[in-house]
Amino acid sequence: MSEIPPVLALHGGAGTIRRAVVTPDRARAYHAGLRAALEAGHAVLRAGGAALDAVCAAVMALEDDPQFNAGRGAVYTSDRTQEMDAAVMVGADRRCGAVAGIFGPRHPVLAARAVMETTEHVLLTGEGARAFCRDSGLEMADPTWFATDARLAALDDELARRAAGLSGDDDPARRHGTVGAVALDAHGHLAAATSTGGMTGKRPGRVGDSPLIGAGTWADDRTCAISATGHGEIFVRWAVGHEIDARMRLLGQSLEEAAPAVVAEIAPFGGSGGLVAVDATGAVSLPYNSEGMYRAWIGRDGVAHSAIWDDVR
Repeated sequence: MSEIPPVLALHGGAGTIRRAVVTPDRARAYHAGLRAALEAGHAVLRAGGAALDAVCAAVMALEDDPQFNAGRGAVYTSDRTQEMDAAVMVGADRRCGAVAGIFGPRHPVLAARAVMETTEHVLLTGEGARAFCRDSGLEMADPTWFATDARLAALDDELARRAAGLSGDDDPARRHGTVGAVALDAHGHLAAATSTGGMTGKRPGRVGDSPLIGAGTWADDRTCAISATGHGEIFVRWAVGHEIDARMRLLGQSLEEAAPAVVAEIAPFGGSGGLVAVDATGAVSLPYNSEGMYRAWIGRDGVAHSAIWDDVR
């Protein structure tokens, strides 16, 4: 089998900070973070590496960047704690792994990968997942690594809003903090990875779509790889990742038809957000129904792009 041009797409969350209040310097910082993660992942692909390695590299870079809600930038629960979720999936045989409600591993995405590669399970949660991370020799970070003034301020703002009887629906960014990546490697294999700190002020123990296979994360070499970001409860109810796969596999729709259609379908039900996807041919789809979505991609032409709203660079 001849090699094909590798493709990588990633996101840093949807429901972005509104354009009117983002300074040019801050926008440049977001683009720089997205580009750095894109380069980390695509460097793996250019060297002939596997799609799984590429998406993990991209997500690890985003987990280390406090601008994004994953790893170091994870938001706080209503109890002022941090709980992180992550998942990985490979398209060749649908192997997958996930963790939910963990705190400690510097890179939650590697904890999800360890579940896939070293256990017979798919999803580990809570204290059992935390013990697994320690026993697996994953790099553990000090709590101060994850503590950021900006996320604590966001929590205080959200709790004050609730105390005042306000819903917070005026700013969907509070619900949409997630990072993720999808890739097609030179050998024709797909993979996806997603990582998140959840929702600002969420109830402790809440799990969204990111670590749920078929909802926020999906990969099948016959169809596509998907990583979603948005109002997780709605993405779970619609099984967004699997829904797109099913439309392609069973109805014969293209990725360009299926992905935007599903994102549009969930909007009237409160499913604000978006996703990044790549199919078995290397086609990329980046649909969202919120004001914006932090995203970056390198398609079959090898050209790097990043965008927050319609500001493609």
